[in-house]
Amino acid sequence: MTELQLWYREPAIEWTDALPIGNGRLGAMVFGGVGREELQLNESTLWSGGPYQPTNPEALPNLAAVRELIFAGRYAEAHELAQRHLLAQPPMQMSYQPAGNLFLDFRHEAAPGSYRRSLDLDSAVVTTRYDLLGTGIDPDAARFTRTAFTSAADDVMAMRLTTTLPGSLAFELWLDSPQEGDLLAENASTLSFRGRNFGKHGIEGRLTFGIDVRVDLQGGSIERRGRRLIIRDADRADIFVDMATSFVRFDDVSGDPEARLAERRARLAGISYEDLLARHVAGYRAQFRRMALDLGPSRSDLPTDQRIVNFGADDDPGLVALYVQYGRYLMIASSQPGSQAATLQGIWNKDTRPPWGSKYTANINLQMNYWLPDPANLPEMVDPLIAMAEDLAITGAEMARQHYGARGWVMHHNTDLWRATGPVDGAYWGIWPTGGAWLMAQLWDHARFQGRPIELVQRLYGPLRGATLFALDTLVNIPGTDYLATVPSLSPENRHPHGASLCAGPTMDNQILRDLFGAFVAAAEQLGEDDEMVAAARAARQRLPEHRIGRAGQLQEWMDDWDMDVPELNHRHVSHLYGLYPSDQIRVDTTPDLAQAARRSLEIRGDEATGWGIGWRINLWARLRDGDRANAVLGLLLSPARSYRNLFDAHPPFQIDGNFGGAAGVLEMLVQSSEEAVWLLPALPSGWRRGEIRGVRARGGIELDFSWSEGEVQRVQVRSDRARRLTIHAGKTIIIDTSADSPVEVDFRQAEPARRQPA
Repeated sequence: MTELQLWYREPAIEWTDALPIGNGRLGAMVFGGVGREELQLNESTLWSGGPYQPTNPEALPNLAAVRELIFAGRYAEAHELAQRHLLAQPPMQMSYQPAGNLFLDFRHEAAPGSYRRSLDLDSAVVTTRYDLLGTGIDPDAARFTRTAFTSAADDVMAMRLTTTLPGSLAFELWLDSPQEGDLLAENASTLSFRGRNFGKHGIEGRLTFGIDVRVDLQGGSIERRGRRLIIRDADRADIFVDMATSFVRFDDVSGDPEARLAERRARLAGISYEDLLARHVAGYRAQFRRMALDLGPSRSDLPTDQRIVNFGADDDPGLVALYVQYGRYLMIASSQPGSQAATLQGIWNKDTRPPWGSKYTANINLQMNYWLPDPANLPEMVDPLIAMAEDLAITGAEMARQHYGARGWVMHHNTDLWRATGPVDGAYWGIWPTGGAWLMAQLWDHARFQGRPIELVQRLYGPLRGATLFALDTLVNIPGTDYLATVPSLSPENRHPHGASLCAGPTMDNQILRDLFGAFVAAAEQLGEDDEMVAAARAARQRLPEHRIGRAGQLQEWMDDWDMDVPELNHRHVSHLYGLYPSDQIRVDTTPDLAQAARRSLEIRGDEATGWGIGWRINLWARLRDGDRANAVLGLLLSPARSYRNLFDAHPPFQIDGNFGGAAGVLEMLVQSSEEAVWLLPALPSGWRRGEIRGVRARGGIELDFSWSEGEVQRVQVRSDRARRLTIHAGKTIIIDTSADSPVEVDFRQAEPARRQPA
């Protein structure tokens, strides 16, 4: 399988050169400097502001007037009225915050050519290594090594510094924070910061937090000098970092960070670095090693940044496999059961005013973050997203009532730690009431991947029912038709030719609601729920506007054929293609005319886009079964313009959704699925002639291992959570019966094709 290291010959200079570590709650960017090491620190619940509910009492009284203006075709006037009266108060949300920075200052230099820093994806450990300059002795006797990791098993961050020259380890350690607070030095081996978060947009900062840094030495001495710890003549130093906030829930900040830090400190007392590392690696590998991928030749002999530069010219499919595994690593590091969901930047952020607040943008970015974990065999990483939906069903219910006079719950295009759900940022972006519906449609697809276990369906049912209830209450009959539509709404962030984005029934909304209603009905049937609301959802689904093909042969983005007249023909969003991916309403085999129209829309839109926009396009081309086009678009992503030196996605700036979307796109090229069937190598690029994947997941509770040579599937192993019949398409079609007790092995080179095609 592919080599699993990112490595470099120089320390990080920019933040996007540094290497990320995390455990879902604690995160750090490790710079690997020689004269100065820096760890930029994050804790997942440190955000600006505090609990708030941004309802606007002017919204509901003006809603009908905005709808009337839209139906009259007076879109610019509708926009102005919505801008004045329909936005949340405040019309912005809170931001994810940096906790602080840990610095280690050394007084030495590295010998030329000796430096190496790396991130080992198989152990989740960052290592920095170099030989000391000017010792006048054998360089091997003066090697300095630093290893760093963040343990989910013990919920702590750890770094070890070693030297092969006894007594040569000397540095000054200090801590700072951009937040308000005080630096404390309780004793000679501990630095602490106690602070309070910032307020924002008129919302008071209500969180308190703490950072603790403890140093253990072997040999040498340590003393406190002002706000620094001075380490001299040591053989080894172990540094442990912990952080905590007062966050309990979106409406509760009564937690005691001091008590939380003390409890973990007591629990870790007496546990050695070696034991922490061993437990960290074992716990991490139990998740990471579920899936392995080999795509062929790899230029792992080159530093990762050089591989990015060379990717268009080199034969290096190994970099693609590394990119997929890096995406899995980032997911494990930024989203664990009990943690917050991965933000726009995962768990890593250096700015008090980060781009887009480093929050949760729910008109593509939040959902794209979670396209990867199901096929990549990391299903528990979706748990924070489910927990978020459960919170939003509470906060969004008040927003639904106050802004729409509706039951159920709503989320517009953003949310934050406090689960605010109102329309923000301006009417052009924010008046989109379908974010919660998309979230629930995505979580239902997660249930499909897991084989719809009853416990998961029961957990999803409440938020799913609430999102459906809101949609049923707010759909409006389009005058002169039998159609029901969302209004006011918009096609995310795209302006139509009439001076606004607001409209009635954009294609994406119809597609999302079609999935939402279908998911609700399926969940209700599985749970034995059959009431008037189930019938209403079935009926409303039939009255949603159908897909339409426009004059350029494209899939229309709106009910009217406006696509070719828009101000920005090459817009980054491809919202109307939701029905192709992540949904499966449009398929090349069952709806070929719509698939061709979707292809035409992609051609018009163009492949160049933001990092995440390219990630979406990879998946779309894969669904169209065009592997070479998907691979060409992947080449745009794996370029210096769209990937930073540490392989973070470049929007620019950094947004992690591009990493997750791109990695998911590679898996989509290799495996596609429904709950009844799987397609192997549906969009294999011609350059990936041989390869192997183990542990990839498919819908229906299926896990697969398979290999291929000269573009043809060789052997397949299928593991299922229950006995069932499964159709496998891979050049030819076969039907197998699976068992929960043992895997099924198939040699595709000798397997007889099925005599009948599945219905």
